Amino acid sequence: MGRKNAGIKTVCENRKARHDYFIHETYEAGIALQGTEVKSLRAGRANLKDSYASIQNGEIFVENLHISPYDQGNIFNHDPLRRRKLLMHKAEIVKLFAKTREKGFTLVPLKIYFKQGRAKMEIALASGKHNYDKRQDLHEKAAKREIERALKDRQRY
Repeated sequence: MGRKNAGIKTVCENRKARHDYFIHETYEAGIALQGTEVKSLRAGRANLKDSYASIQNGEIFVENLHISPYDQGNIFNHDPLRRRKLLMHKAEIVKLFAKTREKGFTLVPLKIYFKQGRAKMEIALASGKHNYDKRQDLHEKAAKREIERALKDRQRY
């Protein structure tokens, strides 16, 4: 009965973030949305590409998050790229603010999902990867794939 992902529906994911950044810590934040944005999210019409989070005046915002206008929204539709406030505890925001002041750390949105009917965003404290780090990850992934393939072939006989 106690499924781990009970009541969680993923809307969109930023897969490229895990390729471009080292993920150090992840946090869950609520998103302050306008009316038709919720309907667009439920339809899965969001894009996290090139989005990032920033902290200003003790509040945390997500920038460049594209939520497509709702088809039946007419005059009540919203600006697709507007700045959206993230809802987190003050202590967490202060901690993240201190960490992002350190050299090389940034806040990157990883995914948007609905948890028990509420829109949530998973954000990560991350630092950028260099090209050689990305190549190293690709080599490790290819080696792991080769090992899996060899084991699979071995089990057939």
